[in-house]
Amino acid sequence: MHPLHKCLLFHLLVYLGQNADGSEIINGELAPENSMQYMASVQDSDGHHVCGGFLIREDFVLTAAHCDIGITHVVLGTHNLKSVNNDNKISINKKYKHESYKDVVVGNDIMLLKLSTKVSLNRKVQKIPLPTSEMNQQVNCQVAGWGFTKTDGTTVDDLRVVDVSIINLNVCKEKWPFDLPANVICAGGDETKKGFCQGDSGGPLVCNGKAVGIVSFNKGANCDYPDVPNVYTDVSKYLTWINRILKRYE
Repeated sequence: MHPLHKCLLFHLLVYLGQNADGSEIINGELAPENSMQYMASVQDSDGHHVCGGFLIREDFVLTAAHCDIGITHVVLGTHNLKSVNNDNKISINKKYKHESYKDVVVGNDIMLLKLSTKVSLNRKVQKIPLPTSEMNQQVNCQVAGWGFTKTDGTTVDDLRVVDVSIINLNVCKEKWPFDLPANVICAGGDETKKGFCQGDSGGPLVCNGKAVGIVSFNKGANCDYPDVPNVYTDVSKYLTWINRILKRYE
């Protein structure tokens, strides 16, 4: 990509962590307490929510690489971020950003968080499976997070979820003014009233019970009526990378 184009695109993009120009769930609803037990709040040392994430093994959370903003621990087992205690707060032992990640413009916006201890799976904490191959683009999906619920809003304490539709990648590329990075999925946004906003980065795009995408970026700070689709990292393209790291700790 030409350096000037890259610079312009950078200013069009919005990193979706709370401390960047990120994202939250737009026009969603409260997630039922007995659902989405794999959701993780990725937080900093002051206990502030930075990004979302999701549990893929008892000792690993998957999130976005651009969420590496002073993060120290994750919170599991609660939809309400006011209900944080030593039982559901787990330290991050090691961070594995994809080796080719530079910024969301280049892509590879994916990071594994090795937890300091294995969590116990129960009615409040569960893993979510990853896809085994590319998904059928006709399915409807969900995205969840603790991010803003409107443009220029604030993060929320209670997990929210919204249904989004997958957008054909070729159509998505035509709508974006610059080249999208490789290995992405588009869903929501695109002049709809549903999608993600600040604070939702790193959370999963869930289709048919599997985490097929990771919230990566949208355009500008317009979460209410974006004119381009929301963009996610395509998890299916990184299964070899994920499994290689997981095997180190078997």
